Amino acid sequence: MTGNIDNVRVALGARSYDVRIGAGLLARAGAEIGPLLYRRRVAVLTDETVAAIHLDALREGLGDIAMTALALPAGEATKGWPQFSRAVDWLLAEKVERRDIVVALGGGVVGDLGGFAAAVLRRGVRFVQIPTSLLAQVDSSVGGKTGINSVHGKNLIGAFHQPALVLADIGVLDTLPARDFLSGYGEVVKYGLLGDAGFFDWLEANGPALAAGDRGARQHAVRRSVEMKARIVERDETEEGDRALLNLGHTFCHALEAATGYSDRLLHGEGVAIGCALAFELSQRLGLCSQEAPSRVRAHLKAMGMKTDLADIPGDLPGAEALMALMAQDKKVVDGRLRFILARGIGAAFVASDVEGAAVLSVLDEALRRR
Repeated sequence: MTGNIDNVRVALGARSYDVRIGAGLLARAGAEIGPLLYRRRVAVLTDETVAAIHLDALREGLGDIAMTALALPAGEATKGWPQFSRAVDWLLAEKVERRDIVVALGGGVVGDLGGFAAAVLRRGVRFVQIPTSLLAQVDSSVGGKTGINSVHGKNLIGAFHQPALVLADIGVLDTLPARDFLSGYGEVVKYGLLGDAGFFDWLEANGPALAAGDRGARQHAVRRSVEMKARIVERDETEEGDRALLNLGHTFCHALEAATGYSDRLLHGEGVAIGCALAFELSQRLGLCSQEAPSRVRAHLKAMGMKTDLADIPGDLPGAEALMALMAQDKKVVDGRLRFILARGIGAAFVASDVEGAAVLSVLDEALRRR
C-alpha cells in the first residue's frame, strides 16, 4: 500500500531530478518511471540477493513496461572491472539505446556500478536509482557519484552522472538484516554530525524506534538526509568545496575498508560510524571541539548497537603507519595533502587540509591500543 510520498528536488539545471521517498514506490514504479520513457522498456541491473526479494515486485509494479534484468553477485567485490565489463556488455547485447533507461535496483554497490555503466554506455544513457538499502537511500543514490573500486583504492574509477529519478521505497527497508540497516544508519548519523545539530538531537530521541521499524521515523530520517545532501550537491556538484563535507568519517573509513579487504568484516556504514567517532576525537585532540562532543557521538552509536571503535573490527589490523599509507590513496588527497573533515562541535563540520600527520597517527595509535 502506498502511503504519503515525500518529494525532494535536486536542482541542477538541465540535470535536475526528483527523489521520491515513501512506502509503496516499488508497486507504482511504472507510474513513476513511465513519463521518462521514449519506449516502454527498461534494463535493470541488480544483484542476486536483491533480485530474489524484490525483482518480481518491480516487474509487477512496472505494469506494461517490458523489463529485462541482469543479477550480479552480491557484495563489494562486484564493484570492480570484471562485473562492470559484464554489465556493460550485457546492456549492449540487450540493445539499450541512448534514449532508454537503465534501472539500478539494489544497494550502494549496484547503484554505483549501474550508474557508471549508464555513464559510459553509448557516451551516456539515463538511469533511475531504486535504492533498496538505507545506506543507498540516504547517500549513494543521490548526487550522481558513480564508479567502481581499483586495486589501488575505493571508488577511484568513475564519473559524475546524475540519475533521472530516485525512488526510495521505505517499505523495502523492512527486508534488510539488522546489521545492514544499522550500517546505513552510520550515514544518517553523519548528516546530523556534519550540519544539523537538531537532527542529531532527533536521532538520539528517535533512533531506537527507527531501528525497530517505525516507518514514520524512517521516512523522516531518509527525507532529512536527502534534503541535506541535495542542498550540498546543488552548491558543489563535483566536489570542489562544500561537497567534501559529506566525507565526514570517510578518510578513516576508506583506509579501514582497504585494510579489511572490502570484506564483511567491516560494512561501509560501520566504517563511516567508526570514522565519524575518530574524526571527532581528532577534532577534540586539536582543540577544535569540547571533550563532550566525541563522547556524545560514541554514546549514541553504542546506544544503537553499532561499531564505534577499531576494537569492534574483528581480526587483525595493520599499524597506524600502514593505515596512514592507505589514507594517502584517498580521492580527497590534494597536492599530496590529506583533507580531513573536522568539527567545531556536533552539526559544525568543516574541511581542513592542514592537519598534521602526527596528530592523526596519535589518534590511530591510541585507537589501536584500545584493541
